Amino acid sequence: MNIINFVHKRIIKYACRDIDELYKDFNISSSGYNKDEVKESIDRYGYNEHKRKFQETFLYCIRRAFINPFSVVLFILGIISLITELLSSNAYNKNHITVYIIFFMLFISGIVRLVQELQAKNTADKLIKMVNTNVKTLRNNKWVEIPSSELVIGDMVEVEAGDKVPADIRLVEANNLFVSQAIFSGESSFFEKNNKVLTKELIKLEDFKNIIFKGTTVTGGRGKGIVLALTKDSVYGNIDFEKLHKKYGFSKGANSISWVLIKFMVILLPIVFISNFLTKGNFLEAFLFSFSVAVGLTPELLPMVVNACLSKGSYSMKKKKTIVKNINAMEAFGSIDTLCVDKTGTLTGSEIILEYYIDILGNESQKTLDYAYLNSFYNMGVKNSIDVALKKIDDYDFKKDYYKKLREKNKMLDNYPFNHEKKFSSILVENEEDNLIIIKGNLDEVINKCSKIEYKEKILPIDNKKIENAHHIVDEMLEDGMKVIAVAYKKTKEKKLLLKEENNYILIGYITFFDAPKESAKSAIEKLKKLSINVKVLTGDQTLVTKSICNRLDINTQNYITGKKLETISKNDLPILVEETSIFSELTPRQKEKIIKILKENGHTVGFLGDGMNDLFAMVQADVGISVENATESIKESADVILLKKDLNVLEEGVLEGRKAFINMSKYIKITASSNFGNIFSIVLASLFLPFFPMTSIQILLLNLLYDVFCLVLPWDNVDEDMTIKPIEWSGKNLSSFMLFFGLISSIFDLISFLFLYFILCPIIIGIDINFYELSYEKMNYFISLFQTGWFLESIWTQILIIQLLRTKKIPFIQSKPAKIVTITMVLGITLFTVFSQTYLGKIVGLTRMPVSYYLFLIFIVLLYLIIITVAKVVYIKKIKKLI
Repeated sequence: MNIINFVHKRIIKYACRDIDELYKDFNISSSGYNKDEVKESIDRYGYNEHKRKFQETFLYCIRRAFINPFSVVLFILGIISLITELLSSNAYNKNHITVYIIFFMLFISGIVRLVQELQAKNTADKLIKMVNTNVKTLRNNKWVEIPSSELVIGDMVEVEAGDKVPADIRLVEANNLFVSQAIFSGESSFFEKNNKVLTKELIKLEDFKNIIFKGTTVTGGRGKGIVLALTKDSVYGNIDFEKLHKKYGFSKGANSISWVLIKFMVILLPIVFISNFLTKGNFLEAFLFSFSVAVGLTPELLPMVVNACLSKGSYSMKKKKTIVKNINAMEAFGSIDTLCVDKTGTLTGSEIILEYYIDILGNESQKTLDYAYLNSFYNMGVKNSIDVALKKIDDYDFKKDYYKKLREKNKMLDNYPFNHEKKFSSILVENEEDNLIIIKGNLDEVINKCSKIEYKEKILPIDNKKIENAHHIVDEMLEDGMKVIAVAYKKTKEKKLLLKEENNYILIGYITFFDAPKESAKSAIEKLKKLSINVKVLTGDQTLVTKSICNRLDINTQNYITGKKLETISKNDLPILVEETSIFSELTPRQKEKIIKILKENGHTVGFLGDGMNDLFAMVQADVGISVENATESIKESADVILLKKDLNVLEEGVLEGRKAFINMSKYIKITASSNFGNIFSIVLASLFLPFFPMTSIQILLLNLLYDVFCLVLPWDNVDEDMTIKPIEWSGKNLSSFMLFFGLISSIFDLISFLFLYFILCPIIIGIDINFYELSYEKMNYFISLFQTGWFLESIWTQILIIQLLRTKKIPFIQSKPAKIVTITMVLGITLFTVFSQTYLGKIVGLTRMPVSYYLFLIFIVLLYLIIITVAKVVYIKKIKKLI
């Protein structure tokens, strides 16, 4: 990777200078910086930009909260409404309340989302701070841990295996230091670092042996160095990390829904304008009315209800120990149909237990254990469960002296940590005679490096029969679900590990560990299956062990693919085999990423649950990256969702809550959009034949607004169990058909109401025959007010009651009970709207008191409407195969 164009000159300069020059130029003493020197560095080079991280995050959250497809549509309509109000010369049409309401709703909906996202972000940030966010720094002659945000140029820092490098650092000490630069360079191999001065300026990243770069990860060893560059000034400070992250399906789905609404507006707007201009002859009034129709078609509280649903879902998931860092990720979380998991810590416990230490024929061997212990004790790579289990053996009192003497007898000279290409770790130790190289790792990889075996202190040449016998012993243990690690050694005169020395080892034996399945794993997998989520195991572990564990958990083990086999499969066959396979074993990190990419290309929404650095590529590639509380910092920063407990049951509960949130959101969008379309379609038809507008623009907006306010309870509605058993689809795919089907049915009953009001009720109350044009100005206005109030009430009654019918495909109240708050709100809404029409506030917007006879008609027409909708719902479900 050519980086000369954006590497800070300071980094290039000091990579080629002696360490003493660094100390002199940065005024660094052997005791590190003191308080005054820290201030001087800040004055000279500036703050670490991490200090301003929250401000940048806050601005980003504001942008995401207030700028989204739904808000943009409503904002445009608000601007158009403002312009048309300013242009209007008709006092009857001029009412700024419309504009105020639109922008107030935009503001409130944005605030709702912003508050929820900041809460989720703060929770996630607190979790990230719990792991590895402090940096070991030399200050006032003491090594102290400070937040990485408080680092300054010139600070002396120390890093070790598992740390994420906090800055660009010039090394002054390096002890078997290896780093992974994979997240930037794409190279999965590790790079060894040292403190030697470069002899010339370089342009390749891997050639900067004495520099470790911000964002890379220490995979082995320890190092000390001086901070040369922070954040924006660092090598990767100008990289747009947003491009490394996935785009959520939520935005795509929201765009799809918005375009459906826009499409209806674009079609209806010119039709309404032209027809009203031709029938009424007033250009401006026709123009204003057509835009009030567009406003009426859009659910004004759409952004607020969407954000309320997302926030409610996010809050519910938090109570169930699931933190959603970005609530847009909830759509993908609820849409997951394939979940890829690692074996260790997910299907099995995080800790493993040492069971046997044996020679090549299965006899107990203390020498095998001793060599394996030394390899683990001196391993300077990232901590793993095997090394942790082996190090525990010197905790026993009767063994402490033994292992202390063993370590004194075998001092470490060099170390090469485990990596996923070699699949074993190496150490070089001093011995009484020759030095020893001890390797420990993957069974096949270690055996391939051996030319001899040791049995009862005899060294014998290795042959196929001996390998076959050894495998026979090992395979039985693997089939029992034990993890088997091979141990080998050889003598050497070297005092440093060399690649050319990685052969001709002597196989001494094996150590085995019991990796028991979690008690909760089996039931959790069954629950995930009921949610139509297919679980696939992606692990670097041995195949037989993985199959044994999966057998106990009822995961299909007939088809499995190893990492080696994966590389031999053709591109044409791979998508089919990946689809049919549940177990992938002995994988490298890049192979995990490859499998997830193929699953996505096959049309799946893929979740990946991981916690180690080897999971980073898969985490970024997945639609939803899922991490746990005790994962490494890099993994938690890349994850979309953090589980506070590494348990598939927690994941299942989180998926369920995510699906419920989006189902309730879909209820609102589909039901409201169809009701609004029905109302607008009725208005368009009526306006062609009536001598007045069937409803004023302010009445249309008020009707939608008051209805939407009561819809804010939908996030708390119950969701039928059969609606959550399949992944949700968040899009406008069936929105048009839903709007047309149910909207047109409501229009039929609106037209019946129009006929009743215009030809029967209004003339009777006014006391005239059917001749509207002969009425006086006062009676004409009263006639219009009666008509508009009658239809206003009919619209609100049907819109509120229709929620109960269309919220479920079952029979409401009998087969599917709504949440109590939804029922209470329904009754309260009808009551308040009815009373509102008879109040002074109702009079301001052109409504009036209706006679009792009208309410008898209203009850009859609403009951008939609900019966027809119930029948229509059955027809629609048979045709579309779903309702919401």
